[in-house]
Amino acid sequence: MTGWPPNPHPLTEALREPPSAFQQHLGHRLTGWGPGYARFEMAVTPALMNRHGVPHGGVHATLLDSAMGYAGVFPGEEEGAARPMSQTLSMSVSYLAPAGGVGLMAEGRVTGGGRRTFFTEARLRDSTGTLVATATGVFRIRGHEAPHVAPGSPDL
Repeated sequence: MTGWPPNPHPLTEALREPPSAFQQHLGHRLTGWGPGYARFEMAVTPALMNRHGVPHGGVHATLLDSAMGYAGVFPGEEEGAARPMSQTLSMSVSYLAPAGGVGLMAEGRVTGGGRRTFFTEARLRDSTGTLVATATGVFRIRGHEAPHVAPGSPDL
């Protein structure tokens, strides 16, 4: 049981994709993806701990970055839809509390943007529900253009 909010866009089979080598190495996985939204989760393991016995801040930044980047390139669920990629242009992370519990979850949301550049925000919670970190970011769409969800959309 976790203290995480419900997943508004659970990952469907049509959206599943093989994890990158880095995702496999760290153990974070995409668990929710929809228009202007993405969610990543991971188990906390001893290999992720810093010398203070809590997950390293780089782990937090990785989850936040992944959630924000995927939020802006939702391909839709049409079979064979192009899978655009995103590139982080800038990211700012605020570390709010040490993580506890056995898992971490980041949710990213698009807040604005244009045809090739989008703006995002994300929140990272531990499995007890504590808000551990927040982030904002600016991303560029690479490859095919992705449809954005306008700020203020019901899905944001």
